[in-house]
Amino acid sequence: MGGRMRLIVGMTGATGAVLGVRLLSELRGNPRVETHLVVSRWARATVELETGLSAREVAALADVTHSPDDQGASISSGSFRADGMVIIPCSMKTLAGIRAGYAEGLLGRAADVTLKERRPMVLVPRETPLNEIHLANMLELARMGVSIVPPMPAFYNRPESVDDIVDHIVTRVLDQFGIETAGARRWNGFPRSPAGRAGPPADVPAPRHNGTKQRSARS
Repeated sequence: MGGRMRLIVGMTGATGAVLGVRLLSELRGNPRVETHLVVSRWARATVELETGLSAREVAALADVTHSPDDQGASISSGSFRADGMVIIPCSMKTLAGIRAGYAEGLLGRAADVTLKERRPMVLVPRETPLNEIHLANMLELARMGVSIVPPMPAFYNRPESVDDIVDHIVTRVLDQFGIETAGARRWNGFPRSPAGRAGPPADVPAPRHNGTKQRSARS
């Protein structure tokens, strides 16, 4: 699609409202992206509780805001040209509804349209621990082509604050749509030693746990 990218942004009542707010703030200054926001009723309460912002202040970060009950909104139809959808944070109820095709409210309908039109969809699930139903729903959606991006922190970039962690998560979410974020701190491999070898210093012993050497991995 030519012109500005149209991205539907959904926020549910799951904890982690700051993730959706930060994503909207990042895209607010991006002239190449047009955001269409849907905030569920419980998301409004969670936003106020966790961030101190009002629903009106969050709505002001989006280009277009739709009522969660407006089934006649533009984004409820596949003929409305959108480039993708992200639900951040995504509750297990919303995730289950999407998996089952239960298009309740505008958020569920827009997600159903995104799936049927085979457009990119990213879900940022916020729940722990996960039960078998949660995992089965995520697996089935992943098989449908949905990107499941849990808000996992990274520590190789040595975050100094919660803001640093939130910024990294939002960066990884927007990566799924090919949207670059300002100031992204990305992994570029282990620093090279004076001998030109990459990896940890040779004089640092491998970590042990109960007498067993542990493997290290990076993802």
